[in-house]
Amino acid sequence: MEPTARLDPTTEAALRSLHDMAMPEPVSWMPQTWGWAVLIGAILAMLALAGLRWLLHYRANAYRREALALLVAVEERLRRPETRQDGILELGEVLKRTALAAWPRAEVASLSAGSWVSFLDAHDDDKSGHALERLLDDFEYQGAEVVPDLPSNLCGDLVAAARDWIERHHVPA
Repeated sequence: MEPTARLDPTTEAALRSLHDMAMPEPVSWMPQTWGWAVLIGAILAMLALAGLRWLLHYRANAYRREALALLVAVEERLRRPETRQDGILELGEVLKRTALAAWPRAEVASLSAGSWVSFLDAHDDDKSGHALERLLDDFEYQGAEVVPDLPSNLCGDLVAAARDWIERHHVPA
């Protein structure tokens, strides 16, 4: 092995006088001009307004979520022939409670039979309430002996139509 070579004294002094490279300060992430600050402020304001609008919409539709939860229990009653009559009555009740939550009581509470069907149809965006018309015109007022014999697919159609109306009915602002 070769012994380490000794550097001459001037080279050694020059190497000792070297310093680390001076690194520049890191670039700040803060905006350097007021235009960027205004843009960020505007974006934050729009996000806050969008969040507030979503929250108001969510709270305004709480009655729909409650009605859909009640509809699950009604659907269970409609599946069994021995509780189908109660299920039919409760289905009409859920629809009426939903309408009472969305519209003024004076406008909805007194509606029945044809005027109730017309109201539901007038506020149905998809106009798919034919099963509901049959429920409200026929089955709700039939005797207890007719309702248990209803086919289960018809009961499923009734629940689907009620769910559709609850989810999609239009409430004027």
